[in-house]
Amino acid sequence: MLMKDFPEKERPVNRVCEMGAQAVSGTELLASILQTGHAFEQAQALIERFGDMAGIDRAEIAEIVDVRGIGKAQAARIKAAIELGRRVVWDRQDDKFQIRSPGDAAGLLMATLCNLPQEHFVILYLDTRNRVIEQETLYKGTLNTSIVRVGEVFRGAIARHCAGIIVAHNHPSGDASPSPEDIALTRRLVDAGKLMEVEVLDHVIVGGAGRYTSLRERGLGFENA
Repeated sequence: MLMKDFPEKERPVNRVCEMGAQAVSGTELLASILQTGHAFEQAQALIERFGDMAGIDRAEIAEIVDVRGIGKAQAARIKAAIELGRRVVWDRQDDKFQIRSPGDAAGLLMATLCNLPQEHFVILYLDTRNRVIEQETLYKGTLNTSIVRVGEVFRGAIARHCAGIIVAHNHPSGDASPSPEDIALTRRLVDAGKLMEVEVLDHVIVGGAGRYTSLRERGLGFENA
């Protein structure tokens, strides 16, 4: 059977089956998720509306359903597929991924923090060889650094018998520049880590388009480390 003989709603899925997911366009992948009678046209409309997959990732479900023909079920399916991809990236890193540089930490955190519409504060728990034991999101929403409690940051590290931690948060604006409050929080955490014998190796701020700032690399908040 030729491709043209397939019903419209089945074509994107069959192209993925025949050619492999890596061989088809992003629009076709998106269409295969939608599984509607006009999936390809709707996928094109989504790309035109939001610019790219990162834009769709940032969009709320209510914004996605504004596109003609897209219902809540399709919008939820898109969001689930994007989140699944994010988790696959994390799982591939291996639970013993070793942090050797700020770039290693940033690369790992990008999968979680890039393109999020709200601020998230994340902790990487590390063993004595700076290998990642676990990742935890401690706070979500508008992040006022004054609400970050030092005790909560280190509670998980102590429970996991960690040698060190890396803390991180994202700036939804895309600007990875640290604020004075970010630097002050880093200083508080570094000082507390000395008392608790859990080293704070870095505070990474994730922006947009692959941008990040390592406060350790820039010596901000780590003056007495």
